[in-house]
Amino acid sequence: MAKIRDLDMENADALCDVGKALSSPVRVEILKLLYSDNMIIGEIAKALDIPQSSAAFHLKLLEKADLIRMEEQPGSRGTMKVCSRKFDFVNMCLLRRNLDVNEIVSVEMPIGSYTGCKVHPTCGLYSPEGVIGMEDTEYSFYDPEKIRAGLFWTSAGYVEYKFANAVPRNRHAKSLSLSMEICSEAPGYREDWKSDITVWINDVDCGTWTCPGDFGSRRGRLNPSVWPDGSTQYGMLMTWEVLENGCFINGSEAAKVSLEDLCLMEKPYIDVRIGNKEDARYIGGFNLFGKSFGNYEQDIVMSVEY
Repeated sequence: MAKIRDLDMENADALCDVGKALSSPVRVEILKLLYSDNMIIGEIAKALDIPQSSAAFHLKLLEKADLIRMEEQPGSRGTMKVCSRKFDFVNMCLLRRNLDVNEIVSVEMPIGSYTGCKVHPTCGLYSPEGVIGMEDTEYSFYDPEKIRAGLFWTSAGYVEYKFANAVPRNRHAKSLSLSMEICSEAPGYREDWKSDITVWINDVDCGTWTCPGDFGSRRGRLNPSVWPDGSTQYGMLMTWEVLENGCFINGSEAAKVSLEDLCLMEKPYIDVRIGNKEDARYIGGFNLFGKSFGNYEQDIVMSVEY
């Protein structure tokens, strides 16, 4: 897989370092040498027929530009520095960013791509081809086939996902939204089965929504033929949105939480937990619908505006 580094006008120092590093034919030749092999400074100097001190100088500039990696390893006489190339492509964007226009990154997470869960019967996983493992058995939620799930249900507990955080490191998030089709979980179904469903983002409570029921009186628009009548059929499309001044669920304020509280830029991923609190008034479980079940052709969608 190609290793790519993206540079833009917002990071002028890095752009200048790379430009300086690539301005010398000798340094370009060094990158060619490191294309397929790791080499020590002495080997590079010998291959280019230059003094070892000159090779070290050129390598230092390449390292400062973050184009190569230099690591100390034990040698026959003390330690030696092993040099390796870090990237295959460097993309330079020379467009000036319009500060009046926001950008957005979206990630759609398949229902079965969860990283952790705690479930209680009634519970199970279903794909468009049928049940995954066995219903009401916790071990089935760790079956490798879980990745194909389009429907996840449990009568209590939670499920966790890790979304890739693709916001550029030098940018500032202005809003985050999390959209999903979801409802309560009752045996069979019950239209009046309430459930207090909470979303946590990076371990921060972003508000609780009380779902009015587990809906099954008519079939979901997208449900495959293998999914039986008499069971949960569809959910409601709900959106948790975190802004700089609070958290909102489908437009109604739900928690005094700001984007700053989420510390979004501290990790390469954004952790999301969906479930019932242990002390909730209505512990009515939940159903999560993927794009092949329910009424809405989507999985769990996270969007971050910056």
